[in-house]
Amino acid sequence: MLSTIQHNNQSFEVDLSKPIDISIPLTNTDENPIAWYIEKPVIEPVVFGDWIGKVSEGKSSTNFNNIFFNPHGHGTHTECLGHITREFYSINQSLKQFFFLAELVSVQPELHGEDLVIAKSQLEKVLNGKTPEAIVIRTLPNLEAKKHLKYSNMNPPYLNEDAALFIRKSGIQHLLIDLPSVDKEKDDGKLLAHKAFWNVKDVNDLNADARLESTITEMIFVSNEIQDGSYLLNLQIASFENDASPSKPILYKI
Repeated sequence: MLSTIQHNNQSFEVDLSKPIDISIPLTNTDENPIAWYIEKPVIEPVVFGDWIGKVSEGKSSTNFNNIFFNPHGHGTHTECLGHITREFYSINQSLKQFFFLAELVSVQPELHGEDLVIAKSQLEKVLNGKTPEAIVIRTLPNLEAKKHLKYSNMNPPYLNEDAALFIRKSGIQHLLIDLPSVDKEKDDGKLLAHKAFWNVKDVNDLNADARLESTITEMIFVSNEIQDGSYLLNLQIASFENDASPSKPILYKI
């Protein structure tokens, strides 16, 4: 069923019965993707003496699990500039709106030395003058294995600083990408793309024009059958007072 949506003085139709989930679920199996040198998530029942919080064990009327995970290393997550600043900023306080006009683009990173890099010129080409509120970047080749990769020490592709700066100067507020980071895995803490996107000049003394309401979402997965183009994005997070939260970005075709 088509619904008429009013957003930023624009009117368009979307079918809310056909959500496109571009998040990767969190599991406690070896299928879970992992980055940043950590182990897989832990999901296990609470144990008090001989009582186990698991119905199938016959000693509990409910399933009652603890979950131990890292939002940055264990799957789809959305982060605010508090990820890189000395002062604490929370994604729960930074992200106050949840629907955005988004452009899905596909880009094959270019070989720069030993690195695969997304360049400014590539983004200029695929956006072709469009200035959406959010950009969703699908890297090519787009293999199903992305949903299960162990990224540590793989030197995955990343955005160069000029590409991140171009995104910011285009007025794009929200960046979503199917990589574990917008920056190089081992960059000596420079975080050039993060800083360029959020306009953070000094992590110890935040400048007044830093982009407090902008977000970066990493480790998404966009299936190949989803076409490039314009979508309505619903960016869902859990209410964590933390620099990042596991998230569930949903696209609706316009």
